[in-house]
Amino acid sequence: MEYISTRSGSEPFSASAAILKGLCPDGGLFIPREMPKLSPSFTLTKGAWYAMYSAMLPFFEGDELEDDLEEICRSAFSFPVPFHHADGKDTLELYYGPTAAFKDFGARFLAFSMEKLLEKRGMDLTILVATSGDTGGAVASAFHGRNHLSVKVLFPRGRVSRRQELQLTGWDGNVESFEVEGTFDDCQRMVKEAFMDSSLSGLSSANSINLGRLLPQMAYYVYASSLYKLEYGEEPVIVIPSGNVGNATGAYWAKAMGAPIKRIVLAANANRPLTDYIATGKYEPRASVKTLANAMDVGAPSNIERLFALFPDFDSFRSNVPVYSVSDDEIRKTIKEVYDESGYVICPHTACGERVRRDHVEEAHSIVVSTAHPAKFSDTVEPIIGRTIAIPKSLYEIMQKPSKAKHIAADYHLLFENR
Repeated sequence: MEYISTRSGSEPFSASAAILKGLCPDGGLFIPREMPKLSPSFTLTKGAWYAMYSAMLPFFEGDELEDDLEEICRSAFSFPVPFHHADGKDTLELYYGPTAAFKDFGARFLAFSMEKLLEKRGMDLTILVATSGDTGGAVASAFHGRNHLSVKVLFPRGRVSRRQELQLTGWDGNVESFEVEGTFDDCQRMVKEAFMDSSLSGLSSANSINLGRLLPQMAYYVYASSLYKLEYGEEPVIVIPSGNVGNATGAYWAKAMGAPIKRIVLAANANRPLTDYIATGKYEPRASVKTLANAMDVGAPSNIERLFALFPDFDSFRSNVPVYSVSDDEIRKTIKEVYDESGYVICPHTACGERVRRDHVEEAHSIVVSTAHPAKFSDTVEPIIGRTIAIPKSLYEIMQKPSKAKHIAADYHLLFENR
């Protein structure tokens, strides 16, 4: 398997080299030269982690991590991947990892993979990660204490929930947190500018631009859609809350390699770069808007390059990537509707997906992707449902750690003042 840039016909990279590099030399994102097909040996009989390993194996064919992949997946995916069943209109709960968000899958796989590769090479890396909420906490947790790795987490001041902030700032040792005066897009820009600065070396990314973050997301869609079809005998429509569209790209890669997915629908919040592109045919990144679904507050989604590579002309993009925006009022309405109907509690991001399913998906068989535990958004959810939400044990333990972060302007040079 070889990986090339979304931007040019640059030299190919192996999977391991792409994971360590993070971003292509020309600033593009790594994509497979040819999309592999799901292995005939793919199986659900050995549990979620093994199914995900089976789904990822073709992407590492001939790679130096190929023989280590099973061990990495067993260690990284050590938590459940359950469905909340509702007569075929099911919800995939991806929040049982250490930081109670779907980002734990990619962050843990990336940390285990990088540590293995750096150990072989005798190298050290500094990981830069911009976060609008959940990514930074998942990366900090996954990378904390890992050999040969240090992490700098950037998050926008005043734009993450209090519980998310505690997950971003409760670290020491090899993890530093930076509270940036700006938006998530500023944080993301700082990371990209640092990568393009030739005077800085030994840097890599743990954002969803990194191939090692994306492949586990592809893998859980293969697993979930296969398990769903086994249970219901139907291919599901998958509705995905989307901000930086890395999670969505994982689903499109899963479908492209043969996963039993009928179609994919994206749910956005009031940040509308994709919604407006579908409506006008003109893609215009813009400043992000603050919403209740803050992890989706992205005005310039970096993974859009991978979707454009998959669907290079507007007509194919529009027919394959339906996107619907959901307002804060609709988020509140949906959280209350779902709770009043069934007692089921969902986070604001999941509510975006559920609203889109109710308003725009006619099929009887569908999966909404639940990206985070509702306890992470208690300030929003608890007043709507009128009760307290129990905090997962792993999340509670992280929240008890001392909080510390450096407050900086949106200038990437400030990340390296002591370098």
